[in-house]
Amino acid sequence: MNFKDLSLEEIISKIKSKETTKEDVFKYFLDRIQKYDPKVQSYNFVNENGLNIETDNESVLAGAPIAVKDIFCEKGIPTTCSSKMLEDFKPPFDAFVINNLKEAGFSSLGKVTMDEFAMGSTNETSAFKKAVNPWGTNRIPGGSSGGSAASVAAGLAPAALGTDTGGSIRQPASMCNLVGFKPSYGRSSRNGIMAMASSLDCPGTLTKTVKDAALLYEIMNGNDPLENTSLPGKDIVDPKIWEKKDLKGFKIGVPKEYFEEGLDLGVRKTIEEAIEKLKELGAEIKEISLPMTKYAIATYYIIMPAEVSTNLSRYDGIRFGYNSDKNYESTDELFINNRTEAFGKEQKRRIILGSYVLSAGFYDAYYKKATQVRTLIIKDFEKAFEEVDAIISPVSPSVAWKIGEKIDDPLKMYLADAYTIPASLAGLPGISVPAGFAESQDQEKELLPVGLQILTPRLEEQRLFEIAYAFEQATNYAKQNPKGFDD
Repeated sequence: MNFKDLSLEEIISKIKSKETTKEDVFKYFLDRIQKYDPKVQSYNFVNENGLNIETDNESVLAGAPIAVKDIFCEKGIPTTCSSKMLEDFKPPFDAFVINNLKEAGFSSLGKVTMDEFAMGSTNETSAFKKAVNPWGTNRIPGGSSGGSAASVAAGLAPAALGTDTGGSIRQPASMCNLVGFKPSYGRSSRNGIMAMASSLDCPGTLTKTVKDAALLYEIMNGNDPLENTSLPGKDIVDPKIWEKKDLKGFKIGVPKEYFEEGLDLGVRKTIEEAIEKLKELGAEIKEISLPMTKYAIATYYIIMPAEVSTNLSRYDGIRFGYNSDKNYESTDELFINNRTEAFGKEQKRRIILGSYVLSAGFYDAYYKKATQVRTLIIKDFEKAFEEVDAIISPVSPSVAWKIGEKIDDPLKMYLADAYTIPASLAGLPGISVPAGFAESQDQEKELLPVGLQILTPRLEEQRLFEIAYAFEQATNYAKQNPKGFDD
């Protein structure tokens, strides 16, 4: 049976109806990984023993397999963050969301690659496998959850876990023609996920459909008493939202700041066509303004590196991480050897920048001001949501670019997250849904995927799913797959 084009929900249905077994499904994806991952380079570790033998067909996931971003702790399974610093690390416990998924009956296909410590937008900063985009293997899959996106797009997993700090789920989903979902900050626990920027990190999913995203969200979210930003209660998705086929009564905002200079013409045209489709579905479209958007990248690249420098300070080779073979005469020299050899170029850049903005002479001038601007960005969204039910925009200013094109120009890479960072700073739920295809702006003129970003107020995930699902059902883009991965 061919499972690669089926949604997670469809695979679970076939297992429960006994048309197939969890063993057959798991072996099917292991065989595909063996055949196609040398081309895609998405898996850092394949968990051949990951089949959940304890679960039965009555569990929510019925043993269905899912790929796991190499940042989630899984007990006894290599978890490296695609960094030399954690090359030999095997966690002694499961992350909170992994435990929830295990209780629901998931099987782990293995650890998929990522930008090192989730820092990057291309997957090129990984110390190990560097995933490519199945829609064009000379192109980046997006990042930092690039391995998650590449594995699902190539049919090497029916769904994958990811994390989103400034767009790290939504951007690769857009570039690989998938549904990329991040919940409100605090909905799903960060406990057991390697920290990058603690006030921004958010676990989520990359799936083939909106319903798959909602299914996994319902399992993963919930209060964790061991995580101090975890919200109380558990959000249960109302099945009635799948019955509505139109968007009558919804008022959707289009921020003018997201359609200014820097947006590729092909992406603009695709998003404008998506807006017309939303109108056809009955939604009222209203232009809005988010004036603080222009300060979002600067704000993010002060707050995020500050938190990175703090979180990564624990990796010194004594408490955690890589230990250099070089001789040393002092503890400081040992730390320097370990961290210099183990961290990549981009990781060092952000640690240095973060240490700088937190230093005594610059804290007030940079970090404190950035936190104040972050509050203004939050207020921007709050004011906009007084007028509209949701906000839509492009996910990325361009389609996937060629490998190596921007890796030596950090500013160009940072600008790729211009449309996703504001929602992260505000802690909003967001989703990228396939919205069509646009030509690349290089000589090849390849048609590549474009995602539509939908945002709703904090804790309004149900509304987000309802709008995304209606758009998905009215279009055919999500059902299109890259060529070259058929059995």
